[in-house]
Amino acid sequence: MITEILTPADVELFMKQLVAEGTNAHPDEDFHNYVIMETGLPCYTPQEADLRNRLMEQCFEVCEKNGLDVYSVMHEVFLIETGLDQYIPLPSQVQ
Repeated sequence: MITEILTPADVELFMKQLVAEGTNAHPDEDFHNYVIMETGLPCYTPQEADLRNRLMEQCFEVCEKNGLDVYSVMHEVFLIETGLDQYIPLPSQVQ
C-alpha cells in the first residue's frame, strides 16, 4: 500500500490498490465503515482504516492543488480497473 499521496499519479495508484483489495471505495466514505458483505466483519483493522482515511484526505488535497476533481479521477480509475469502462462512459469522455 502506498504510504503518501503527493501527485495525481499517486491518487490513481491508491485507487488501483483499493480496487485490487476488492473495495468499492468512495472518496467520502470512512474506511472504518467498510465491511465484508458475507460476514459483516470489518474490511480493515483500525490502523489500516486510519491509513486509508489519511491517504484519502491527501487525495483531496493533491487533486485540489492540481485543479482536478477527486471524484472523477477515482471514478475513472475504478471503471477502467473493473472493466466497467466497456459499459459506462469515462468521466474524461463526457463533456
